[in-house]
Amino acid sequence: MPLLGLGTTIYQVADLPAAKAWYAQWVGVQPYFDQPYYVGFNVAGYELGLQGEHPAPVAVSNQVAYWRVEEIRAEVDRLQAMGGVVASDVTDVGEGILVATVRDPWGNVLGLIYNPHFSA
Repeated sequence: MPLLGLGTTIYQVADLPAAKAWYAQWVGVQPYFDQPYYVGFNVAGYELGLQGEHPAPVAVSNQVAYWRVEEIRAEVDRLQAMGGVVASDVTDVGEGILVATVRDPWGNVLGLIYNPHFSA
C-alpha cells in the first residue's frame, strides 16, 4: 500500500506544560489532545505532538520535519523572539525554495520551508 502522507511529528520536551504554551503560541491553536504524557496539536491537518514523559537525553538533529510557511524570514524572526535559536539561517536551495532550521527551547530542530511549487 502507498503512504498516505505525514501523520505526526513528535518533539521530546523536558517541561511539557511550558512546551505546550510555547507551541500553542507558535502554531496559533490550542491542543486538541492534552494529557499529562502527550499533547497533540492539529496544524493544518497534520499532528504536532509533544511528549514529556520520557524526554530524549539529547535532541535529535539528523531528522528534521519541515513545516510549510509563507514568509520564512518573518517566521524565523518570530521563533527567535520566542526564545528559539537559529540552527541554519534562511537558505535558497534552488528553484525559489527557501529553508531554515530553528531550535526550540528544548533543543528540538524545527524545519521551516517556503516552496512556491506547493499551494498553501
